[in-house]
Amino acid sequence: MSWRRPLLPALALVPLLAACSSPATPPASSAKPGGTAQGFPYTVDNCGVKTTYQAPPKRVVTMNQHVTEVMLALDLEKSLVGTAYLDDEVLPAYKQAYDSVPVLAKEYPSKEALLAANPDFVYGGYASAFDAKDGRGRDDLKKSGISTRLNIEYCPSGSTSVDDLYREVREIGRTFDVGARAEAWTREARTTLAATEKRLKGTPPVSVFVYDSGDKTAFTAGGKGIGNELITRAGGKNVFSDLDKAFGDATWEQVVDRRPEVIVIYDYGTTTVEQKKKRLLDDPVLKDVPAIKNRRFAVMPLSDTVLGVRVPAAVDKLAAQLHPAR
Repeated sequence: MSWRRPLLPALALVPLLAACSSPATPPASSAKPGGTAQGFPYTVDNCGVKTTYQAPPKRVVTMNQHVTEVMLALDLEKSLVGTAYLDDEVLPAYKQAYDSVPVLAKEYPSKEALLAANPDFVYGGYASAFDAKDGRGRDDLKKSGISTRLNIEYCPSGSTSVDDLYREVREIGRTFDVGARAEAWTREARTTLAATEKRLKGTPPVSVFVYDSGDKTAFTAGGKGIGNELITRAGGKNVFSDLDKAFGDATWEQVVDRRPEVIVIYDYGTTTVEQKKKRLLDDPVLKDVPAIKNRRFAVMPLSDTVLGVRVPAAVDKLAAQLHPAR
């Protein structure tokens, strides 16, 4: 995963996300007669960094796939002068727009490559996007006249909820003067989540262990990230919801003790889903875990499980795997 060590079919996501790219999408800017956008200056506090925008940024670099897709969902590809770091495939609905944007690096660009794109705004998905040791710290970029935003899942404190997703999309919409697009996306997201909730009403939750990666220990989803709420809204109970971070390590003994009924495998990188399943099924320590005994696995692409525009449809996809009868 791109912030630390680093598809189910994406077609199910297209109706929700493509709605934000329809011909009826409001125009990008509501300018005053004098030529300045309405509602500016605009000040926002993002993860403790307060920024005042006199006008929408014009030259944007996105680092990490889920924030790139937020921009594309709001039809802001013309503002992008560069992007970096995919975890998996960009959604088909966004491929044409994505292909129009220069890719600065397979992973994170060097500071020199980033500055060469001459951005006025850098949008990072994980805290590692702004690694000060690599010269990309938010303070360093500010000294170069570049505004920054970090996806709020990785703000220093608090758990992440769907309300934070709405806030993320709305604040990006406000920053780029496309608030109507952000509101349209949010309404559609609420409708999708409400439909899933209605289908699951009265269904007892199943216990879930997320297997992201790991051999000596299990790298899993904790209670602080959007992945935990995704599981809850899909009719599950994360057995490591007491882990006080978005992702972290658990021991295999803890996995055994917590007896998950379903194992959700995060699909990304060079290790395949089948290789991950084999590692779990072949481990004698896990042989009595209900999910292993019953071979109950669900699969989610990594980009579905972080704070981005895929979340509402991802809840529905996971619910279908946890509760196929519904």
